[in-house]
Amino acid sequence: MDIISLDGQNLTFDQVQAVAYGQPNSPRVEISAEAAKLVARAADAVQTLLKRGTIAYGITTGFGAFKDRIIPPDQVEQLQRNILVSHAVGVGNPFDIPTTRAIMLIRANTLARGHSGIRPATLQLLVDMLNTGVHPVIPEKGSLGASGDLAPLAHMALPIIGEGTADYRGEIVSGAEAFKRAGLKPITLAAKEGLALTNGTSVMTALGVLQTLRAERYSQTADIAGCLSLEALNGTDLAFDERIHNLRPYPRQKECAAYLRSLLKDSQFTREHTSLNVQDAYTLRCMPQVHGAVRDAIAYSRWIFEIELNAVTDNPLIFIDDRDEITVLSGGNFHGEPLAIAMDYLAFSVAELGNISERRIMRLTDECSNTHVLPAFLTKQGGLNSGFMILQYTAAALATENKVLSHPASVDTIPTSANVEDHVSMGATAALKLRSVLDNVERILSIELMSAAQGVDFRRQSVGLDKTLGQGTRGVYALIRGHIPFIESDTTMAGYIEKTRQLVASGSLIQKADK
Repeated sequence: MDIISLDGQNLTFDQVQAVAYGQPNSPRVEISAEAAKLVARAADAVQTLLKRGTIAYGITTGFGAFKDRIIPPDQVEQLQRNILVSHAVGVGNPFDIPTTRAIMLIRANTLARGHSGIRPATLQLLVDMLNTGVHPVIPEKGSLGASGDLAPLAHMALPIIGEGTADYRGEIVSGAEAFKRAGLKPITLAAKEGLALTNGTSVMTALGVLQTLRAERYSQTADIAGCLSLEALNGTDLAFDERIHNLRPYPRQKECAAYLRSLLKDSQFTREHTSLNVQDAYTLRCMPQVHGAVRDAIAYSRWIFEIELNAVTDNPLIFIDDRDEITVLSGGNFHGEPLAIAMDYLAFSVAELGNISERRIMRLTDECSNTHVLPAFLTKQGGLNSGFMILQYTAAALATENKVLSHPASVDTIPTSANVEDHVSMGATAALKLRSVLDNVERILSIELMSAAQGVDFRRQSVGLDKTLGQGTRGVYALIRGHIPFIESDTTMAGYIEKTRQLVASGSLIQKADK
């Protein structure tokens, strides 16, 4: 993946991830030769429309409620500059560099399809910004998700005209200064270009792709944490038997059960099948049903964003037929409703991973709930030591916050632009909420993994020091213990939570389990 060639039709999740997180060895991005021809053809079509005096939205008219205001030919370039500076009204913290890079890449890919009317040189300048590390400072808030992500994309595009601010090699400077240091030159936008740069779903899509990738990691991590907890609690793997799940054949429930079986294979910490304790609590027994349902939501999200990655989402769109006839069509591909619904669905689904994980933490720390398999709050001298008592409090607080964040943004709308844009998706809000839910789940799972590892150490006293965990969980336990010691007595635990969180976020726990 040394070079990623954009054509508007073949961008993948893996490529977005590589460009977003790959610095300083990120793949180089280029526009394919065929795409460059299509882009040039659409740009020429825009100039033809201008010469003909054709009335076309955003080319020879104003924007939004000003759609009926005709712009004189000598003011067309000023119109395109004005859309950037007037729309750059985002607020809040800036997006991190990986998200910013994903936004730029996805926007470039959309424009490379050749229906937006941008000139090849302008599109190339956006790609050059990616390749040279000029990262516009893009505030996170201000998008309604229709007409696309106007405010954040305006901030993205400002350096192209020598405006705005950018991060260049870790220093925040003016857009003009960033270009100077990178050896780039700002340009004057031509007709349609300001609209093409700002009108679309690239911010929602970037967030959706990156958060879907996180959700995939944390779903698998939840399976791992649940299995380690089951072993610490002397649970049984009977509920994961393939015969059970064949009778309710949801594909991802079956996949989850199979993965749980593989993680626990050959474990000497699970309960004998001859035990009179024939079944576990739901948080252990129903992992395939709960975790599998979350896998369904994640799969749906991936399906949505795989389509959106290679969709053309600005307005109006330019079509040129085989006879070189030009048609300009105004539509609504900028509307983020499919994305907003997917991200709302994913947010409350992933929140369930946090909910069930927090309940397993409770069972690990409550000696009555675990029938005295483990000591109260996973500590030797309860009373003098509080042990893991307050870690469960933190998990409960995060799970509760996720319930608040699970209220769907996509069911809300506020009309804008003098009621012309009278229904919006709130997709960017859904995306930011989803990211916060995942941040919380990341930490809840970290607390469960710490608690389960502590529980396993106590269980060794009853099963024997020579007994082994499952084929998947034993490597995970070893990795945790390589960073987090057994907690003998009360100590400051925040740092240990953070170390475990880093293991969860990096995916290294999954690599260990799958080995």
